[in-house]
Amino acid sequence: MANSLFYAFLAFMVVMYFTPGPNNIMLLASGLTYGFRRTIPHIAGIVIGFAFMVAAVGLGLGTVFLAYPILQTILKYAGAAYLIYLAAVIAMSGPTTPGGDSGRGPMTFWGAAMFQWINAKGWVIVIGTITAYAAIAQFPINIAIQTVISLIVGTVSTVVWAVFGSALRPVLTSERLVRAFNILMAVLLLASLYPVFMDA
Repeated sequence: MANSLFYAFLAFMVVMYFTPGPNNIMLLASGLTYGFRRTIPHIAGIVIGFAFMVAAVGLGLGTVFLAYPILQTILKYAGAAYLIYLAAVIAMSGPTTPGGDSGRGPMTFWGAAMFQWINAKGWVIVIGTITAYAAIAQFPINIAIQTVISLIVGTVSTVVWAVFGSALRPVLTSERLVRAFNILMAVLLLASLYPVFMDA
């Protein structure tokens, strides 16, 4: 039972991490606009920030949100507002030059880590992880396992998405193409808000 549940949890994490969502869309755009190396702090912020979130909620912080449902609503709307802002920034981003800068720069480690707390898809993953797969081991070993798996799967998926974006740099060589791509990414980022509000 425990083994089958562990593999089910692993499959859940792979699907949730690798499918498009706000983090992956932003990494794709960042990889294209700034390159892989400059996107590394963004990657690290997502991976470490989300793993910390899994651990914190699993070790008891989740009870605060159950006791005060208004906090979930606040995070929901704050996350939506921030995503709209990020979509606007991405849409206006152009390509960077080796000796120059496009102005804003890629997302920082702390910015990416804090974003996880207002990321709607992130909350879906955390809630699913802590509730549906709690029986993979005894508490608190189960939380430790879930946190480690989050670190591993998160690292692989974020690197893949950022590398994919970076690999597009030689293909999308003109400023017009980069801007068109970034506008498409901004639209997809806004589209990721739909599941959050379709049950509102």
